[in-house]
Amino acid sequence: MSPNPRQMLLLQAVQAQGSAMLDELASTLGVTLQTVRRDVQRLADEGLLTRFHGGVRVPSSTTENIAHQQRTTLHAEGKARIAQAVAREVPNDCSLILNIGTTTEAIAQALLRHTGLRVITNNLNVALTLSANPQCEVIVAGGVLRGRDRGVVGEAAIDFIRQFKVDIALVGISGIEADGTLRDYDYREVKVSQAIMAHAREVWLAADHSKFNRPAMVEVARLSGIDRLFTDAPVPEPFPALLDKAQVRCHVAG
Repeated sequence: MSPNPRQMLLLQAVQAQGSAMLDELASTLGVTLQTVRRDVQRLADEGLLTRFHGGVRVPSSTTENIAHQQRTTLHAEGKARIAQAVAREVPNDCSLILNIGTTTEAIAQALLRHTGLRVITNNLNVALTLSANPQCEVIVAGGVLRGRDRGVVGEAAIDFIRQFKVDIALVGISGIEADGTLRDYDYREVKVSQAIMAHAREVWLAADHSKFNRPAMVEVARLSGIDRLFTDAPVPEPFPALLDKAQVRCHVAG
């Protein structure tokens, strides 16, 4: 198909953000929700967009994540709100583990005024950010450095993390599928994240709205493996029931 001018604007709006809700697109384009639904369906039929409940995203690979620099800017405002919501719940004088991801990097920025923190991380971006807080001790896991996002992975990182038991694991994820699985792309990164979750008294997941119904290849855990979820918009179906069944406390950052 050759998209008409309105459909091109819709496509460009989604590509600029990575994903968008249908009602937001209708407001942005100044058209009815029914018109947006028809346009989205046509674009999805051609493989130019991928639909999920209440929204649409650019087609994504199940085997490779978006580049780190692009992820830093995608949904940055929502990630900042999530980070502030997490920071409000993190007490001073506690121990944390933060994993790889742009959302956990935003959380690190939000923790700069906390005192008495002891933070373990396999994310050098998190470590560099929190090193600016003189009231925070930062412990960096050793292992293989992944240059594209400064994440540390591999067996050495897993062995290092297994020495600790922290109060809270603050973890990001690439996708949450409708069966309740938390998923990511790199098997080595997943193994480290699993060790992080296993060595924390509580696990808090930070995920913006684009992560729901987003496919990825490797299973990290299930929703039943987390205690709290922090997100930036009301969760779509079927996740409210899944969260309730898993007894996960959900925080929607305003």
